[in-house]
This record gives sequence, C-alpha cells and structure tokens, in this order.
Amino acid sequence: MEVYDTIIIGAGVAGACSAYFLRREGERVLVLERHQIASGGSGAAGAFVSPKIGKGSPLQSLTNEAFEFAKDFYLAYFGDYYHQTGVIRIPKDADDAEKFDDYQTSISNRYKIHSLSQLKEMNINTLFESFFFSDAGVCDAKPLCEALLDGVDFKSIEVKQISYCDGFWRAEGFYAKNIILATGYENTLADVSYMGVSGLWGTRGDFRSNLSLNVSLHQSMSISANINGVIKLGATHEKEIKKSTLCDDNKALLLQQKALALVDTSDMQLLKSYCGMRAGSRDYFPLVGKVINVAYMLENFPTLATGAKPPLHYRDGLYICNGFGGRGFVFGPLMGYQLARLIVHGEMVDSAINPDRLFYKWCRHKKER
Repeated sequence: MEVYDTIIIGAGVAGACSAYFLRREGERVLVLERHQIASGGSGAAGAFVSPKIGKGSPLQSLTNEAFEFAKDFYLAYFGDYYHQTGVIRIPKDADDAEKFDDYQTSISNRYKIHSLSQLKEMNINTLFESFFFSDAGVCDAKPLCEALLDGVDFKSIEVKQISYCDGFWRAEGFYAKNIILATGYENTLADVSYMGVSGLWGTRGDFRSNLSLNVSLHQSMSISANINGVIKLGATHEKEIKKSTLCDDNKALLLQQKALALVDTSDMQLLKSYCGMRAGSRDYFPLVGKVINVAYMLENFPTLATGAKPPLHYRDGLYICNGFGGRGFVFGPLMGYQLARLIVHGEMVDSAINPDRLFYKWCRHKKER
C-alpha cells in the first residue's frame, strides 16, 4: 500500500496552500480532488488581495495580517501569478464616505488618499476621495493554485468515505497518517457541523478590453486592472443560491453594466464566465486546526448542553482548512503555513482561527434547537 504523511481532500486555494507548506516542511503529500485543481469557488474567485477596511475588529486585524503575509509570499515565490496593481477602495455613497474618515485610524497597512482630481485623471468615475493600497493586487486564481501544487502528487478522484484504523487514514485506496479536509462548502466526510460551514455562490467574468486601466478597483464590486488585455469583474455574492449550478453568462454581463458606473466598459467583450461556491464559517473567521470527536464528546459529556466545558477530544490525525469566505487568496498562505506548523511541529494555531472556538456554544444551541 502507498502511504503518505498527509492526504489533502480538496484542491482549491485552501488545499493548495496547505500542500505547499507541508511539502516545504519535507512532508510527503497527496491531494485528492473530484474534479480538477481550483474547479470550484477558488477558480471562480476574483482573487483580489487587499486589506480589509473598517473601524477596527479582530477579523479586520487577522485579515490585514494575512494580507501582508500573502502579498509578500506571492511576490517572493509566485510573482508570475500575482499582479501588484494596487487597489483603490471607493466609498459606495455619501454615508459610506463619512465612514471612510473613521476607518483611517484603524488602517495598519500602507495606503494613500486619492483625490477626486487624481481619480478623474485616471478616468475613474466617483464623487468621493478614496483609499489607495499600493501593495494590493490580483491573482490568476487557477494558474496560481496549479503552481502551488507543482511537484505535489495529485489525483482526480472523488472521495466518498474516509476511515481510520491502526494509526492510518484511508481514502479511496490511499493511506496517510493525517488527513486535511479542504472540501469547501460540502462537508460530508466527517462531523464538522459545529463549525457551521456554508456556501456563498459567486460569478466572475473575464473581459477582453483595450481600456487603459493600470489599477484595480473595489466599490460594491471589484474591477481588476487591465492585465494583458483582460479585465476581471467580480466575483458576486449570491446568497440565494444554495447548491452548485451552471455558469450563466448573463450574470457576468450584468457585472459589465454595473462596472459602467466607475469606468468605460463600452469595448468590453466577455471571454468567459466562471462560477463556484465559496465556503464561510459560522462567525466569518477561517477554520484551521484539529477536528473534534463530536460523537465522543456528546456521548461522554451530556452536561455540554448546559454550559459545561470539559477537555476536548480530537479525531486522531484529522484536520481542517476551510471557511475563507470571499478572501481565499488573502487567507490562503497564512492559514496553510499555520496548519503545516501545527501538523509538523505541534505549534498551536491562532485562537481566532482554531475551530475549537465554536464547539461549546454549538453544544448549548444544539439543545435549544
């Protein structure tokens, strides 16, 4: 039998980053994916890499730490797939513009204010001054995931079941000491219900254009710089879609109409639309770490439902890397790095991303339901 150190199920940005950093630690890794690399939400992502703005919060701090890690990582190792175009963040309306004034005290990343005259010179239509993050940019989503997995064993196989026996996990005839679930919004291989993973459907359109746009934009949608004659629009956030469906070119064309409020889209011609489901967690933070043995905990500690917090028991060698939401290419490198350090060196992950944070509250609410 063929034995690996770790099997990763899922070849989106979460699985690809986990595989990259484990391989860098000298681990023998196998990635299993039922379709192809970045065939789901990661491949359909706009793949913008930029900071999160706001009045300051733990999620903003984590996102901006991940942003700094990601852009440095991409520039150092995957510069062919990361375009540091800078990103202009534009207020949505007058009320939003007032909030931008408050946001400045909470921005730890390098930025400038672009005046209305500067934006007009760039042929960007807006009534508001905007933030410009020069270190930000956009990734080539699928090629980047493929590059992250270069040299890693990969099999296009649908994993229907995993099992554990005598210190090894088995998945479709392959064996490993560890398994990482990077399966996105679909989580049927193990009980991770306490993490509250759900899907968020999105569509992206790639358009051929001669528009002179050397910077990326974000307002209520994202518009990439013109890179080799192609501008990316999206991806959308379509909460009403609950399961994967076929891509609809009309949704990409709607993005073209929406982008007209900011830039001239008259010569844009749709090359291809992409769509997929991105996975988010119950509290919007990523999910990186060990998987709790839910059945054991509920059976042996009935007082969990009334607020008890006994020591946690985990599934041996079972991990998760998931829940990046719409910021997969921001979170991916730092989350993959922390998970690799946990698996290989036993270093604890940041408590903000550790899925343990959700378990006790889920147990209490489970009784209420």
